[in-house]
Amino acid sequence: MKQIGVWIDKREAKVFSIIGGNEHLKTIKSEIEEFNPLGGSGTKSKGGPQDVVQDSKYLEREKHQLAAFFKDIVPSLENADSIVIFGPAQTGEKLNKELQEKYPHLKINIKSIEKADSMTDNQLKAWVRDYYH
Repeated sequence: MKQIGVWIDKREAKVFSIIGGNEHLKTIKSEIEEFNPLGGSGTKSKGGPQDVVQDSKYLEREKHQLAAFFKDIVPSLENADSIVIFGPAQTGEKLNKELQEKYPHLKINIKSIEKADSMTDNQLKAWVRDYYH
């Protein structure tokens, strides 16, 4: 039986597998850009010129980068009997949605999506072990 826990945020995913008592942890780094809009052009005067932050361009680029990141994670999930996705923010929910839409053979194995803070590798392993036992 192959049980998998995926801790994920925008910077990385940690895939922890338990296969017949053997455990394996794999870290997958993302290449998603950090977005730091800098509003204004240095002018502090009221009604002065302002830079326009191109949110839509950034969001579209981020969407494609997330899809590429999720595509890197999928091979680690193949042949899983059960998958739990957890982590901070909404990246786990976005991964679940991507798996539902583009990888229907994996969606039946997803048992839940949980919220969890940042963890050390040992905390992550303990969390997944506790989840499955």
